[in-house]
Amino acid sequence: MTKTAIITGASSGIGKAICGTLLTMDYEIYGIGRDFRDCGKLIGNSAFHKVELDLLESRKLEETVRDITKGKALDLLINCAGVGFYGLHDEIASGDLTEMVRTNLEVPIVLTNLLLKKLRESKGTVINIASVTASQSNPHGAAYGATKAGLLSFSRSLFDEVRKHGVKVTTILPDMTDTNLYRNASFEASKDENARLLPQDVADAVRYVLKADPHMVITEFTVRPQLHRIEKKD
Repeated sequence: MTKTAIITGASSGIGKAICGTLLTMDYEIYGIGRDFRDCGKLIGNSAFHKVELDLLESRKLEETVRDITKGKALDLLINCAGVGFYGLHDEIASGDLTEMVRTNLEVPIVLTNLLLKKLRESKGTVINIASVTASQSNPHGAAYGATKAGLLSFSRSLFDEVRKHGVKVTTILPDMTDTNLYRNASFEASKDENARLLPQDVADAVRYVLKADPHMVITEFTVRPQLHRIEKKD
């Protein structure tokens, strides 16, 4: 039977890779993103529905997800959208800090709130894509790490609230992944394939979580490359 998923950050990077993987698992996907120009393969699949939306437009987000789920079961919510701004904390613009907090933490919390009743009805799954920075010191990324730590804390508490209803909650904690998340940073993922993750690596982790035996829950899943190495941009 086809299952239904909503995923944010669906138009690029990790979210895009996850959508491709879910299509191979017989999911009908509502992918939320802002720019689907490079998503021809996804859009060409009848099981994928693009939802062009700025997640920070709160009222529009609420209206959209209510329209999507009206009269429809929801089996899976993946909060994947994220943004990062890096540098010494007092050198980051306050507007950029606000955007990080809202995108990385507020949106997943609010979206889960809006959809949790549907997920309880289906005994569904919430997967939050956080970061290894959630549990470590992050100089030059203090605020970014804080948003991911907050998301991890939210996930842990949420699972204890909803496990009795059959809802599963997983946080995936990827290390540095080769995406455009670091476009605002002075560094980037290493070109050494043993020192970086690819978006598909994280998508494979999602598949692993969803394929796990129903009696157990993988609450936290850390994914790291073999080597630890970053490169400064030219």
